[in-house]
Amino acid sequence: MDAETAWKNIEDLKARIEYHNRRYYQLDDPVISDAEYDLLLRELIRLEDQFPQWRTGDSPSQRIGAAPLSKFAPAAHRTPMLSLANAFSEGEILQFQERLNRFLGNTASLSFVVEPKIDGVAVNLTYLDGFLTSGATRGDGATGEDVTRNIRTIHSIPLRILSTPESTAPEEIEIRGEIYIESESFRMLNERRLAGNEAPFANPRNAAAGSLRQLDSSITAQRPLKMFCYAVGLVKGRIFTHHHEVLGALNHWGFPVNPLIRRVDGISGCIDFYRELQDRRKDLPYEIDGMVIKVDDLALQERLGAVSRSPRWALACKFAATQATTRIEDILVNVGRTGALTPVALMAPVLVGGVTVSRATLHNQDEIDKKDIRIGDTVLVQRAGDVIPEVVVVVKEKRTGRERLFKMPAHCPECGSEVVRIEGEAAHRCIGISCPAQIRGHIIHFASRGGMDIEGLGEKLVLNLVDSGLIRDPADLYFLKRDSLLNLERMAEKSVTNLLAAIERSKSPPLDKLIYALGIRHVGEHLSKILARNYQTLDALMDASEEDLLSIPNIGSEVGSSIFQFFRNESNRRVLEKLKDAGVTPVESPSESPLSAPLTGKNFVFTGALTRMTRIEAKQIVESLGGQALSSLTKNTDYVVAGAAAGSKLKKAQESGIPVLSEEEFLAMAGRG
Repeated sequence: MDAETAWKNIEDLKARIEYHNRRYYQLDDPVISDAEYDLLLRELIRLEDQFPQWRTGDSPSQRIGAAPLSKFAPAAHRTPMLSLANAFSEGEILQFQERLNRFLGNTASLSFVVEPKIDGVAVNLTYLDGFLTSGATRGDGATGEDVTRNIRTIHSIPLRILSTPESTAPEEIEIRGEIYIESESFRMLNERRLAGNEAPFANPRNAAAGSLRQLDSSITAQRPLKMFCYAVGLVKGRIFTHHHEVLGALNHWGFPVNPLIRRVDGISGCIDFYRELQDRRKDLPYEIDGMVIKVDDLALQERLGAVSRSPRWALACKFAATQATTRIEDILVNVGRTGALTPVALMAPVLVGGVTVSRATLHNQDEIDKKDIRIGDTVLVQRAGDVIPEVVVVVKEKRTGRERLFKMPAHCPECGSEVVRIEGEAAHRCIGISCPAQIRGHIIHFASRGGMDIEGLGEKLVLNLVDSGLIRDPADLYFLKRDSLLNLERMAEKSVTNLLAAIERSKSPPLDKLIYALGIRHVGEHLSKILARNYQTLDALMDASEEDLLSIPNIGSEVGSSIFQFFRNESNRRVLEKLKDAGVTPVESPSESPLSAPLTGKNFVFTGALTRMTRIEAKQIVESLGGQALSSLTKNTDYVVAGAAAGSKLKKAQESGIPVLSEEEFLAMAGRG
């Protein structure tokens, strides 16, 4: 092959690969397989190796990383990267409007651009004549670190601006954005680090920062970094009048722009978006720590100017932090209703996510050993959404040498029985048949909202009832006497009356609620609904054979055996007879077989930001129609429903050939279109 033919082939391959990069990394819509893509890239690399004179900086082959640097060179920004003033409440957002009023007069008709505040690392990219020439960290706002070689390895960042006849690239432009790692990718990255005896990253932001500042860019290339663009700095050869116009141009040129960004009228529109983001935060595939408000009109931005190092025309509205640092003062062990022992960290109280936290789950001994957690350690604790707080990572730099190792006890702290660990399980279990902790756990679970929903029967009262000998199993609740309850500490006439009324109301539960309340191992709320619809009465379920159970979708051998053995256990059957004697009569489920429900046996995974329904509503729709909503992709996943800004789960589904539905297609399938 002569040099001219090689050049033409290389240019053709570069164009084809960049097209497929855009389809895969920015549009989440690949049109070729990974194997086909790899063949194209290998051929490009082969030709560039044979004709190195045609290898250019914008070639897709340059994303694989290069040899390590000794240090980063300084990189001056052509225009400053200013920091933003912060707000922490809706009241402070209104104060922002008051400041704008003082400078501009009446701002009632002012338009803003509002966007999620991605919790990542700010960067500044410079393009000359459409080609990426440098990438730098924010640094002090005037000068950052030159991380160009690492920036080139991030597939969502174009090496060349996608010019069209309608919108050509400016001769020079600075593009600002946030480098981040999606939540699921972060989890997998930490799993790999723990498996390789490496310390886990504390959070996705730290992981992104550490990955971007690698001296060896081949390491950066292996990290799942992405970018959202949110602004421009210097621009030559193009004039913009509004910020939303800037974002539209960036999107048109092939840069990733967050799909949740919108233009709103008035400060009330900003507050509405702030509330919406707080509600949707836990469902997004990436972490956000707030919202950014920007005056849309660029001429007004220029007129407002900046104060100190912050522009007057923008505001960062922060959410409550989901992580904080504290100290583990002790580790105790809780015994659950199944006998599983769970270590719990007792910590110096700390405010996390707007809630004061003093306890965090440590899951099991394996987790403690992996993270090397010790009594006395300073740790980073996390509370995401409404989940129980957990210890993320140990701050080992603060160790004093007085920290103590923790080992699971050999005997149950509740009853003194032997503690065993069954092969293949992570949990240690108490094998005491009369362990009071297990009795309390069974009754608490029985009375919970997902079960019999006995209002007012909380953990402390159950503890009091068990310790006083008034109840030994859930059925005893229905034989409690007023006089016995009045003799208990802190139980007055009104409390007793309310409790007895709540117990009486619980005697006619839906069948699936009673099944869930029984606490059968491996049977959660979803499977309880399936069992109720399939058998319609408790007697029918009790008499079901193991073979019958295994014929039901979503029930495997382990689960089927657990259900079958539960109803063959004589003590369990005695409790069920006592419930009947007490007048507990579950409401029969509809006679319709779940096999006729439209989603029966189908497993769904939801990813991205849903706009037509919440995640809870989506799960309820699936379960009401016989299906199951999973939290992550497995070999049993039948459909992935992708909302806005869907990330790694969507890509994995496409790679695995799992059908992907839009929200509208899902609702149509469910008969809710």
